[in-house]
Amino acid sequence: MKQSHSGLKNAHLSNSEYLRDILRAPIYEIAIITPLQNMPRISERLKNTIQLKREDRQPVHSFKLRGAYNMMVQLNEREKNAGVIAASAGNHAQGVALSGNQLGIKTTIVMPRTTPEIKIAAVKSFGGQVILHGNNFDEAKTKALALADEHGYTLIPPFDHPSIIAGQGTIGIELIQQNAHLDYIFLPVGGGGMAAGISLIIKQLMPHIQLIAVEAEESACLKAAMEADEPVTLKNVGTFADGVAVKRIGDESFRLCKEHLDGIITVTSDEICAAVKDIFEDTRAISEPAGALSLAGLKRYSEEHQLKNKKMAAILSGANTNFHTLRYVSERAELGEKREGLLAVTIPERSGAFLHFCHVLGGRAVTEFNYRYNNETQAKIFVGVRLLHGQEELDIIISDLRNANYEVIDLSEDEMAKTHVRYMIGGRPRLAIRERLYSFEFPEYPGALIRFLSTLGPRWNISLFNYRNQGGDFGRVLCGFELKRGDVPSFNTHLHEIGYCWKEESNNPAYQFFLTNPM
Repeated sequence: MKQSHSGLKNAHLSNSEYLRDILRAPIYEIAIITPLQNMPRISERLKNTIQLKREDRQPVHSFKLRGAYNMMVQLNEREKNAGVIAASAGNHAQGVALSGNQLGIKTTIVMPRTTPEIKIAAVKSFGGQVILHGNNFDEAKTKALALADEHGYTLIPPFDHPSIIAGQGTIGIELIQQNAHLDYIFLPVGGGGMAAGISLIIKQLMPHIQLIAVEAEESACLKAAMEADEPVTLKNVGTFADGVAVKRIGDESFRLCKEHLDGIITVTSDEICAAVKDIFEDTRAISEPAGALSLAGLKRYSEEHQLKNKKMAAILSGANTNFHTLRYVSERAELGEKREGLLAVTIPERSGAFLHFCHVLGGRAVTEFNYRYNNETQAKIFVGVRLLHGQEELDIIISDLRNANYEVIDLSEDEMAKTHVRYMIGGRPRLAIRERLYSFEFPEYPGALIRFLSTLGPRWNISLFNYRNQGGDFGRVLCGFELKRGDVPSFNTHLHEIGYCWKEESNNPAYQFFLTNPM
């Protein structure tokens, strides 16, 4: 029988039926039992015993192989002969392609045009036919559904199917076999298939283990569903941790997560970057951002709850990263670990002022210092400071500077300052202009920047423009426009019509501090 597009043939299996299916899952015909590796450096730092489940060691460098194979091996002969289709930007695509290669099933994978070449090449190397369509997952999924109807393919969903959930649940069996004395397991959540499968098996066999879901703040679909008591669709999701950039938790995933999880915690992109660095320092493995999500949550949860002498496991869920993303990760890891603070400070414009400023810092290392001449009496500087004791130390530094009569703004949590303004210090216009500032996101693919500029159109004069390719799937632009007051309504209407994700930043304190002239 052909699968429905939702992929759900029995959405409400009982817990015992799921337990049976997890134990029966024949995934070791293709997958491996991954190691649970000790992390001595971070264990010492957090005063807990931390272990990392190395799903990056799978043949496709991700846990997704487990669920994909478990579903595909159960297809009937007609379904296998017809072939399967999936929509994916990476890890699920590779799991489906390799499973098809093993089982002799034709696989078609629809991937967004923004997908990094490394992931496209990997799918092709496993024998998958790649179709590039759309600029995001939703557009790729729509195409996959249409092709499934046209050709009679079976859709292999990335998370919301009992066979997918059961396949991912095999990780739970391995975890308790490898360490039956765990106190906490931290589970990364995108669509929820892994969290649903692992939590179900753990709570039936070792119910005392605390299971904490971890989501990226920019794509917290499970948290939103818990608050609404049903799955909801997020308006937008961040794309940095693209492996968990899911707008809506799966229906079956949500049902199981709601029943079995003990808590949820969300983390920032900077905290994820810090976790990528922690994994590298302890294991020499290079995680993709989504792969480090659960460790980032473990760190935050441990700190917030002041946990000590506990046995904890996190899951390195994948390592299929675009190499250039590491530039961004390296840049933001210190901020995520609270080892660096960013400050905007006004100092006197006179000889020796910087030296005096450094004396006030008390010998702390300055990691960044940017400024441009402002006027005869003042200079406005952007300063990075190395921190040994996190936010507490930064608060002391700010207090010391203010006591020395410096004006100070803490920019450590200001996304626009960290992404754009730190590279644009000194960008004030010589004359005061009526300027409004906007940030944009657009799909990153060849010719995308030219298309972005062409779409904006020539009607309004651009007075500021900053673009820096961070190696991700989406580009970020900061753009100033010279607008008269009466132009603003029609300009905002134009922005809505062109369809890019945008936000007005005119009142951002970093912009006001460094880049504007008072009218």
